[in-house]
Formats: sequence, C-alpha cells, structure tokens
Amino acid sequence: MNNLTAEQRLIRATVWLMNQPKYAAFAGLYTMGSVEVKDGIPTACTNGRDEFYGRAFLNTLAEPEIRGTKLHETWHKAGRHMIIYKHLAKEDPKLANMAMDYVINLFIHDSDPEGKDVRLPKGALLDQRFRNMDIVQVYNLLKKEKQNGQGNGGGKAGEGTADAGGEGEFVDEHDWDSADSISADEAEVFSKQVDEALRQGQLIAGKLGGDVPRAIEDMLKPYIDWREVLSEFVSAHAAGQDLPSYKKPNRRLMGSSVIMPTHISESVGKVVLGIDASGSIFGDTLNGFMAYVKMLCESVMPESVELLYWDTEVCQHETYDANSYAGLLTSTKPKGGGGTRPACVAEYLRKRSIDASCIVMLTDGYVDGWGKDWPAPTLWCITEKRITSPIGKSVHIDA
Repeated sequence: MNNLTAEQRLIRATVWLMNQPKYAAFAGLYTMGSVEVKDGIPTACTNGRDEFYGRAFLNTLAEPEIRGTKLHETWHKAGRHMIIYKHLAKEDPKLANMAMDYVINLFIHDSDPEGKDVRLPKGALLDQRFRNMDIVQVYNLLKKEKQNGQGNGGGKAGEGTADAGGEGEFVDEHDWDSADSISADEAEVFSKQVDEALRQGQLIAGKLGGDVPRAIEDMLKPYIDWREVLSEFVSAHAAGQDLPSYKKPNRRLMGSSVIMPTHISESVGKVVLGIDASGSIFGDTLNGFMAYVKMLCESVMPESVELLYWDTEVCQHETYDANSYAGLLTSTKPKGGGGTRPACVAEYLRKRSIDASCIVMLTDGYVDGWGKDWPAPTLWCITEKRITSPIGKSVHIDA
C-alpha cells in the first residue's frame, strides 16, 4: 500500500466505491469526464465535469479520506452544480463553494457516520444546522450572516478559511472559469449523460442490494425546479466571455509549464423578459416570478433587462440595468389586457433591432400560435403543465 502512487490510490478508491452497494449509484459518474492527478493543486478541484487532484494532497490522506474526497467531487457532477449555480458564483464564488460543500458533506457524513470506510478530509465543512436545506437556502443564510458581520465569506473561489458557523477550513476548489467555457449545448449534453449515468447506477445499486440515496432519487424525478432552469438558461446565454486574461491563469494547467489565460467577462448581453399581459398571469405567480428574476439579474448582472408586457402586441417596454434592478418590483407598470399572440415579441425585437442574448417568456401557454424565427435562444416559462412550446425550451412553473 505504501508503495502505491497517488494515481494508483485514487484508482483504488474509485474501484472500491463502484463495488460498494452503498455508493454504486454513482458508478457511471466516477469516471465521467477527465480525472487527473496533478502537481500544484492545493486540494481537489472540479469544473463540474472534470476532476483534478493535487498529488501532494492525496499523499496526506488515509484511504477512507481519499474515498470521501472522490465521492465529494462526484456529488458535484451528479448535482450539475457548476451549471445550475453559476449565478451564485458570479455574485460570491466563495459563498457558493461553501454552500455546495456544506450540503454535499452532510450526505457523505451520513453515509458512514463513524468514518470507518469513507470520511471527509480533516477540516471539511460540516454543520448540522444546514440539514434538510438545499444549496440556495444555505447560500442565502451564509450571505445574510456575512452581511451581518458573522462568519467568513467573499473572496475568490477556493481561497481563505471557511468558518461561517460550522467546522472546518477545507473547501475544495471549484473551477468556475473552466465551467464557464462549457457551452450551453455541451452543458445540455452533459446533463443528459449525468441523468443516464444516475439511472444506470440506480440499477447497479439495486442489483448489489444497496439503497439509492433519496437525494439521487430526487435528481431522477421528472419534476424540474423552474428556478434552476431559468438560472442555468440566463447564466449560459447572458454572460459574456469576451477577453482572455493572463492575470488569472487557468487552474486546469496549474503546475505545468504551459500558462494559459482564462476568459474574463467584459460585457454581458441583454435579457428580454416577455410577460403575458392578457390577464392570465397575475398575483402570486407574477410576483414570485419577478422576485426571482430580480435576484437573478442582481447576480448575473446582464447589460440590461428589456421587460416587455404583451398581449396581441407589445403594450409596455421597460428597460432596467445594474443601477435599477433593485427597484424592478416597485417601479414596473404592467400594461395589456386582450388576446395572446407571443409572436408580437419577436416582431418587436426585430423591428427595433434589439440584440438580445436570450429571451424569457412567461405565459399560461394558451396562445394564438408560437411564432417562428425567434431572434435569440428562448425559454418559455409556462404555468399550464400540459402545454409545451414547439419553439425553444420550455419549463413549467408553479402557478
């Protein structure tokens, strides 16, 4: 055992996890993407698809800790964290990292509370007060505590001590720069691969007599949280990656003789938000949707939000930017009333040469046609669960 290299110890841990009923549900994910051991990486790192482990770090770990670290990085892939939570990382990468790790580590700890076969590295973030909370809830709580002068947040991803009310100083690195380089099409393909791998793993775990963790079962449920879909859609299409920068070298090549730049977002696109103003979208549905859009805009910070209220034509056009997102809910003035023809939005954008990075449409789905030749990627947020748009992408929201 002592003569094994770091690479061999990681492979050994991976094979062990794949053959254990308790952890076999991730069997198809353990080797998905690139898995490398490299010099110069402080601990472990993932961009949500690929995994990187510091050689010196692995050599300090006992076998159960290597298994726990491998399981931790795999959880990030299974949860598609680097795709879904980009908007949180743009606001505060360190708090986003901490929130993801707090949630993951409770699952790992609960799988082997005594840490006999699998345990987290010393100093891993673990706090019982986050039990039964999701990543966004944990993030919001950490953010509130940071604003109140409690705990430790902010800074760059993977740096600093994490002591926001819990134990530990170890936070694995999350390579948001590389995650940003994954295109929307690649992300969609990867999400489908993850889903298929989880379903296959579910079958393998069943054959081995193991129970599939409830969190994995939840990932496989057909229900999709529209907030996550909206966040992923806007983050993928509205964030710019214009200019390469050597001020922040690419972490994937840390320790090598090649220095490559990351892409720094110098400009972001316009988000068009089209609200069905025919009278079918109102009250809590509209208020809840707009509140989430406001939060998302403050995180992603697009160049502007072009808010269009429409029925058979665009009845109201409001523009918001970084200086006015905070007042979006109180300043907006819905206008409309008759008919429902969403194609008027596409026509309006073309007529006024509005160059949108993406379009988000909120409607009940009872429309007079869906239009065609939409000028930008379009996400339809539909309250009627039986209706799906043939154009763009659809997600059903809670009415």
